[in-house]
Formats: sequence, C-alpha cells, structure tokens
Amino acid sequence: MNPKRAFSEHGAYVPGVYNPNKRKKKLSVDESMKGNISMDQVVENEQLPKALCKHGEPFAPEKKSVKKTMWCVVRRSLLILLTLVVLLVYAVFAFCNTVANGPSPTVRNLLVLSALQASATKWVPGLFLEDAEVEAILADSKVISTDVMSLEEYAASQTPSDSQHGEGTEPVDEWADAKDGMLFHTLSGSTYKAYVLVVKDPSRLYVGTSSDYNSGKTGARIFEMAEREGAVAIINGGEFADIGGTGTGDNPTGLTYSKGDCVWNDGYSWKTFIGFDKDNNLVVTEGMTRAKADKLGIRDAVSFQTGNLLIDHDGTNVHLHYADSNTGTAQRTAIGQRADGAVILLVTDGRTASSLGATHNDVIDIMVSYGAVTAGMLDGGSSSLMYYEDYYTKYDIDPERLDQYQLQGLVNKYKAFTTPRRMPTFFMVAPETVEVEG
Repeated sequence: MNPKRAFSEHGAYVPGVYNPNKRKKKLSVDESMKGNISMDQVVENEQLPKALCKHGEPFAPEKKSVKKTMWCVVRRSLLILLTLVVLLVYAVFAFCNTVANGPSPTVRNLLVLSALQASATKWVPGLFLEDAEVEAILADSKVISTDVMSLEEYAASQTPSDSQHGEGTEPVDEWADAKDGMLFHTLSGSTYKAYVLVVKDPSRLYVGTSSDYNSGKTGARIFEMAEREGAVAIINGGEFADIGGTGTGDNPTGLTYSKGDCVWNDGYSWKTFIGFDKDNNLVVTEGMTRAKADKLGIRDAVSFQTGNLLIDHDGTNVHLHYADSNTGTAQRTAIGQRADGAVILLVTDGRTASSLGATHNDVIDIMVSYGAVTAGMLDGGSSSLMYYEDYYTKYDIDPERLDQYQLQGLVNKYKAFTTPRRMPTFFMVAPETVEVEG
C-alpha cells in the first residue's frame, strides 16, 4: 500500500496503516517541553533510558548516603561482636560447668579456691556449685598439717655443706654485694614468679598507715607512701573491706599497730596477727587481743583473715603449717624472719599465662628455702605489691622490659584493670642508717 493512501481524503488516519506522526510522538521526551528543546536534543536523549533523563538533561541515579552505609557497617560489626561475646560466654560457662561437675575434684577444687582468693570473683563458684559444696571445699583447704623439726636440725638444713663451698674454704659473706642493706632475688616455680627482698636489719621495718582512719580518707597507693615516708622498699600489709573488689582502703580490718601505737581496734581479735615487737622479733599468731599485744610490746602489726600462720617456733622446734588441700593459686604477699633476725619480704605474680600464682604451700617452701623460723601470709590478689626504689638501675635491669608501674619502682607485674590500688597499711623499709666513725 502506498503510505500516502493511509489517510482519508479529509486527512484522517486509517487504523493499521503506517502513521509517520506516531514515530514523531515517540521521539518527544516531554510534551510540556515542546518548543524548549531542539530536535537534536530529542534524538540524543532518545538513546538513554528514560530514568536517566530529566527535563532533557542526562542525570545519574541517586546514590545511597555515606551515613546510611556507615551505619549499616557499624550495625553488622556490632552484631558480629555481640555474637562472638555470647559464644565466648557460653563456652566459658560450659567449661566451668564441666569442670565443676566433672570427674576431677582436684581441678575443680583448684579453680574454686583460686576464684575465692580474689574479692571480685568470690561469687563465681556459686554459679556452678551448691553453697554447701563450696563451703566444704573451703573448709577442707583450711585443714593444717604441721611438720615439726628441731631448730638445730632446721638450721643444719639451711647451712651449705663443705661440698658446696669446697672443703677448707671460708664461707661466703652473703651481704658482700648487698645494696641498701638488702638482698634482691627473683625466683621461678612451676606456676609462679616470685620476688624476694631480704632486709638485714629488722629495726628498719614498720607499718605505714594511709591516714589516721578518722578523717574518712581513702587509702594510699604504694607510690604515695614511698614519697611520703621516704621508704626505700615497701610491701602491702593487712586486710581491709573489699566487697566485690571495690574497696577504697580507707580503714584496716583487725587489730593494727604503727610505730608503737595501736591505731585501729575493731574487735576482730580472731584474725591472723602479724607484726614486730619492740625487740624487733616477728610475731605471727592466730588471734590477738589488744591487751595481749600491749603486754607483748607490739610496735607494728596488721591482721589478715584466718589460717595465715605459715611458720612459727617455740624456741625448741620449728612448725611448718602446710595446707595440702589449699591448692588455689594467686598473687601472694608474705613476710618472714630468719633466726639471725633478717626479714624476708616475698611477693609473687599471678593470674597470667606465664605466672598462674603460688599456693599456700609454695609460699612456705620459699620461706623455708630462705631459713625463715617465723612467717605469715599478708593480703594477696590485686593487693600484692612490692616497691623497691630505683631497683632496675641498681641491678642493671633493662628498663625497656618494664611497664609504666615498674618504671616507678614497682617490682612485680600489676595485672588488675586499674592503677595499683589504694590500701590502708603497708610494711615499710626505712632507708639504711649510715654509721659515721669517730
């Protein structure tokens, strides 16, 4: 058919027949824009999707906002993190539950007793065991098995034999290389790393107090005590209220003496009492009243829970108070005295992969190795601290290996999540007195 015949005589379009106006209609982008754009623009825009054209001009599709994208990433990351935390908590809970109710009472008791050593984790065993079971484990750990040895036999076991020194040779003077009138040693056991200071003169030891205990002040940190008292060395002292590990160290617990005066007496006379009398003898006993302490001439002393008498003697025999069922490991602090009067200060690391901590019996064994005839356990856990002024310079220890607190004089590694804690009492070592001849 001839295209021209597609229209009637009056110009009307005949359906089904080619209509050139229909093609023109498709080329139009926007009827409202007629007269405003050229045919060239129409042809050019015809080649783009309609969604890309607006008022005859190409435009890009709207992009997602950066803020929305970032929120999506953060939300997914938080979801993944939360999932991992939930899985970790579940795994830890399942492990603890398996240990608590599993076939190994030895492992169970070790973990229970280790948790009970810290104020912040005392509640954990109760999640997996009945209170009666926890109490039974704790009671069993306090059962003491005392080894008795004569003072002569004990002293002989501490004296190096001729085979060690060489027959006919003079004994080595252990104080020849002493610094500040003290010996400083580090030891390693199967589960712990320990730090020992042996102070030759016991009269240099005294109890430092954070305040008068009447002003409501919080306890002091070990660095503050060193600066205030001018002490060359310090270890932490006695007990204080520490519910949930949040104690402020404002007041001590139990009978406390400092520089010849009774500075605190709350009536808790059954606690382990550890201190020095006016003749510089270390006194460690289970329970002490003020009347008895005054009669004994106590000058400096603290108290710490019960069952912390490690070694004592009656003038004839030495008694080693082992607790074979107390297998819990932790940071430990202890003080002891040899027969010659020298004082042994001990602190161990704990709660880390490289040093889980020491047991009750470990501490006794260390004290025995140093010849202690009297010894007692002091507050432990996150309270276990030893300060020794500028020790890393005196003993050529690389400061690059030390953390921020050790660079300030802390000897052991502090592993709590806060700065070294505030406490009410400390055993202080005064600077060595220099005797001037003439």
